[in-house]
Order: sequence, then structure tokens, then C-alpha cells
Amino acid sequence: MLKTEQISTAMQEENLDAWLFSNFHHNDPVSDRVLEVPAGSTNSRPWVYLLRRDGSAEKLVHVIESRILDHLPGSKRVYASRRQYLSNLRELAAGVQRVACNFSPELPAVSFLDHGTARLLEDCGFTLSSAAALIQRVLGGLDRAGIGSHRRAADHLYGIVAEVWERLRRQMRSDKPIWETTVQGWIMGMFEELDLETDSPPIVAAGRHSADPHYSPESSDAGRGGVLQSGAVLQLDLWAREKTPGAIYADISWVGVLDTRVAQEPEAVFRTVVEARELALKFIGRSLAAGRSVSGQRVDQEVRLFLERCGYAANLRHRTGHGIDEQVHGFGVNLDNVEFPDPRLLLEGSCFSVEPGLYLEEFGMRSEIDAYISGGRPVVSGKKPQFELLHF
Repeated sequence: MLKTEQISTAMQEENLDAWLFSNFHHNDPVSDRVLEVPAGSTNSRPWVYLLRRDGSAEKLVHVIESRILDHLPGSKRVYASRRQYLSNLRELAAGVQRVACNFSPELPAVSFLDHGTARLLEDCGFTLSSAAALIQRVLGGLDRAGIGSHRRAADHLYGIVAEVWERLRRQMRSDKPIWETTVQGWIMGMFEELDLETDSPPIVAAGRHSADPHYSPESSDAGRGGVLQSGAVLQLDLWAREKTPGAIYADISWVGVLDTRVAQEPEAVFRTVVEARELALKFIGRSLAAGRSVSGQRVDQEVRLFLERCGYAANLRHRTGHGIDEQVHGFGVNLDNVEFPDPRLLLEGSCFSVEPGLYLEEFGMRSEIDAYISGGRPVVSGKKPQFELLHF
């Protein structure tokens, strides 16, 4: 059901008069998700939905697809020609000032309105503003049910990591080779057993492969990945959600050494990564407790400065974290000050990963946990986070 009251409140807080949704061939997943337009519905002609701050709404649909928005409140306008389409847009533009649309110059993750349509809307009289903050409030903030779904998924992922490591402990003693894709298969099998789904297989990266944050075994060794070698660093990064409508992802990353002992350098890098992870949580917690709003950009800045002071400026490859919702890389706040700096604020219900990583020539390490804002503080989801390097 359309969250009209929540959207109206968000528009008031962001000083916007209306939110204009537009879609064509389902190119804008934000519009479809907010308005609950079925992915299988025919969308061969553009439609427009204008939702005003007072809760009133109007639809503009093509005559041969006139029912595509019938599940939504508001009056309906129907067009059959471009002339009628433009005339209706001009009438809709009358009486509204700042209108939010799904675009952002800074954040490609929430930018779907194409340049041609934006220019057309402006020519028809609309004054467009980015809907990035509205998208965060509506899609990036979890309610109680969403938090429950997220927490259950996180609990499962922690259990899977423990089971995978125990299985490695046993099988690494034999002479039979274990490929990275073998471990991927274990994890995917556990997803199926637990009724979880994922948008892509987990990352299982050993040795030098762990220095590639988005390593995929398909890129080497005839698609099998590498063989796990004794003493190598092993990065496990896995994400999944329940197989139910509206389920929320969890996304964690653990790292270990395939040996009974850990060398000095991997231990030092791991300690630094964990300290950076915990620094992010403490910074968020202190800021919110003091009544200070905190942006994703500011959190990443703190973590990055710490890692640079530790001498690892050349070993940073990515932001500190990303938003999580029904997608693993969701539409909410990213902890990002460098790639695509995110000025949006961490609000009640915001869910996000915290995953600082350092990548050296011989190996890389990333420690990823998930957290959400509840009661004005960050809450870590799942079981106990990793504080010690996994080893045999």
C-alpha cells in the first residue's frame, strides 16, 4: 500500500511540494518500488504520477495502458498523442513549485530520470529537485518488520560462516584440492537449505585473489577459481535475504588464514581493519547521543582519516559502507566520502553495512557487519562480529 502519510511527512521535512514519478519500460526501479507497480506489467508508454505534499495525486497514463496505475489513489488523465501528453504535463505543473524527481548529480544509485525526460518536464513548467533524500526516507528506512527480516537473515549468515570454517578445518587436512568455487557451492547450498536467496554468488577469495574487493572466480582458472593453499588469507563475503515479499538483505564479510598460526602482517592488517570498523560505530553512536545529525559522508571521512594515519592510504579501494534494504546495495545512505560522497543523514530505521577494507599486493582484508539506527543509536545485527582472525 502506498505510504502516502510517510511520503507527505518526508516532503514537508525536505521542503518539497510534490514528488513526480515517471517510468517507461520499467527503467526506474525506485518508481516501481515506491508505487508498487508490478514488474510484469506492460510499460511500453510513459506514465506519470504526481503526488503532492497534501496527499492529493494525479495520474497521467496512455490510453492503451490506462489501468497501470489504477491501484493508486488520485484522479486519472489519459493521453493518446504527444500533443495531449505535453498539454497534460503543463497543466500538472501549474501550482507546484519544488518537485522531486528520481535523479541525483552526486548519487548514481538513486538516479534514474533520463536527461531527455528531465528537460521535457522543465520545458513544461516543472522546477525539478533531486528526490535522493525522499528515496532514503521511504525505501532506506526499515520498519519493525523490515528489521526483523534483516536480523533473521544476518543470523543465518553468521551461522553459515561458522559452518563453512569448520568444514574447511576438516577438509584442509586431506590431499584433495578445495577450489574457491567448491566453497561457493557449499554456501549456495546452505542458502537453499535455509530458504534464502541472493542476487549473485558469495565472494570466496584466497591469497592474492583476496586483494580484489569484487573478485570473481569466473575470471581465472577456467572459471573454477584458485585452489585453497595452506597459509593463505581467505576472504568470505556473503549476502542473502529470506524468500518472502519485502524481505531485507543482510551482508557480512569474514576473513581468516588457512593455517594454525597467523603471520605478523596479516594480524596487524586485520587489527587495523577491525579498529576502523568499531571507530565508525562509535562515531555514529556518539554523534547521535549528542543530538548531532551524522551523514554517511562524515562517517566515511572519519574512517578514512584513521586508516590514512595508520599508513594505509595507498591500500584503500572503496567506501566504508552502503545502504541495505530489499536490495543488498540499497537506496539508503552510503558511508561514502570519496566514490560518490553521500550527504544524506543516518535517520531512524537507516540500515547499512560497515566494511572498511585494506588491500595489499599479497592479500586483502575486509571486515563487514550490518547495523541499523533504532532508538537513536546504531544496533549491530546478527551474532557476535568478528574480532579475531579465523584460523585452524
